[in-house]
Amino acid sequence: MNQAQSPRFPDGFLWGSATAAHQIEGYPLADGAGPSIWTRFAHTPGMTLNGDNGDIACDHYHRWKQDVALMRELGLKAYRFSTSWSRILPEGTGRVNQAGLDFYSRLVDELLANDIEPLLTLYHWDLPAALDDRGGWLNRDIAHWFAEYGDVLYRALDGRVKKWVTLNEPWVVTDGGYLHGALAPGHRSKYETPIATHNLMRAHGAAVQAYRASGKHEIGLVVNIEPKYPASDSAEDAAAVKRAHAYMNEQYLDAALLGRYPPELKQIFGDAWPEWPAEDFELIKQKLDFIGINYYTRSVTKDATSYPLDTAVVKQPLGTYTETGWEVFPQGLTDLLLWSKERYGNIPTYITENGAAFFDPPTAEGGRVRDPLRIDYLQKHISAIGHAIEAGCDIRGYMVWSLLDNLEWSLGYSKRFGIVHVNYGTLERTPKDSARYYSKVVATNGASLAEPLPY
Repeated sequence: MNQAQSPRFPDGFLWGSATAAHQIEGYPLADGAGPSIWTRFAHTPGMTLNGDNGDIACDHYHRWKQDVALMRELGLKAYRFSTSWSRILPEGTGRVNQAGLDFYSRLVDELLANDIEPLLTLYHWDLPAALDDRGGWLNRDIAHWFAEYGDVLYRALDGRVKKWVTLNEPWVVTDGGYLHGALAPGHRSKYETPIATHNLMRAHGAAVQAYRASGKHEIGLVVNIEPKYPASDSAEDAAAVKRAHAYMNEQYLDAALLGRYPPELKQIFGDAWPEWPAEDFELIKQKLDFIGINYYTRSVTKDATSYPLDTAVVKQPLGTYTETGWEVFPQGLTDLLLWSKERYGNIPTYITENGAAFFDPPTAEGGRVRDPLRIDYLQKHISAIGHAIEAGCDIRGYMVWSLLDNLEWSLGYSKRFGIVHVNYGTLERTPKDSARYYSKVVATNGASLAEPLPY
């Protein structure tokens, strides 16, 4: 496939966008909701850039109809969003907050009324603070707590929601939240990290089991994958790539799909890596209907002294980098999809996040935001998916990250990923040029990718 040709996407390919509850909703304590670890983390001085928090965010909690209308205007076929556990179960278990459940029920109904398919993610990092007080992801009981939470939603929404996701990016939850402390709950412990990892995967398995008991449609797992390439031909760099690849890319999919962890994790964590009971993997390894892959960048890796991987990333002098310091490398998306097909079989796959933060002005001058770098990024990465499909990968859909500019976690409002601009002073939404570009890709089922870029 060359630039003059258009990749062929299958009929029914699901084109959409993605968001997460805490990043866009705002008003996290409204109508009887309980606090989450992100409410607590962001209100702890020094934990987020400029002290930014999700108290208002994009005010999607009140402007959801407007946002669904925007999706319809752009012709989107699907919307991947997450629910806030503590909106629905303020204490994490037990009492259901009907007002919180009703919010998501109304949102789902509005999506369906506008011919937009909902993809619902149960957990996108905002654990109820009440459960964190009981140990959070370090408590083995969380597998049962998570299944209970999932069951509340399954019984309320299954049928209207036909595609469910248990966890979003468990690697980020543990690496950022338990190893390096950059994300909620802000722990820094090599010994806690494997425990949190394992309990996340046990919770995933328990939630899938609960869905099989009452749900009638599809459920999967979403992971973030970052291909690793060696910085040199040395044996040391090859070994470094193997460690980094096992830690980030194989750890969670191996557990979910193969019923084991890659052996490199024992090498990485040493005496902090426990021996897990065999029956735990019977719980973790549940039949999945699909996997979701989030892709943003690659890393060129070398052997180094670092904690805990003994690796370092080598910046590429001729590379293009986004505002988050991530190299633009679309070939990595094709490579990882082919790797996944080879390692796990051709399981149905959705690209559940893909996008880039580039500089956008704080206000939309003249009602327009020009973002040619983001258009170029989308064209190249969606084309990379086309390459993978042509090579036989069973890719069913693509969700651009993100629908809206939003709270980029501990980076606050400093990085804009949206295809729709948000003026944080007025909360006015303005579709960027990339939104119009993506809208045409959706309308043509990818055929317009072969056209010259509109700038």
